[in-house]
Order: sequence, then C-alpha cells, then structure tokens
Amino acid sequence: MSMDAGDPRERREDLLSTLEVIEGQPLSDRAAAYAAVHDELARRLESGPRDAHA
Repeated sequence: MSMDAGDPRERREDLLSTLEVIEGQPLSDRAAAYAAVHDELARRLESGPRDAHA
C-alpha cells in the first residue's frame, strides 16, 4: 500500500482498494494485512505536521 500521493481523493481510493484486497484474502491472512495498514497509517500520522496549540 502506498498512500503517499498528494491528492486526498487518490489516497482514499488507494486505501479503499487496499481494504478490498485484504477482504478478499483468507481469514488467516487478514490480521497481518490489517496490521500493515495500521502501521502505515500510524507512520503517516506521526510524520505529519504538529499542532502548535496542542
């Protein structure tokens, strides 16, 4: 999964596409795939701009 595209709509479509692929996998493989999505999203959130007021 690569959600590094600039356009938010493209990132959303990439995420939805990735989730559809995961849902098509055998149940035994889904947990690892969802964990990879979680890790990627967490990495992106942590690398994003910080709110100076928080």
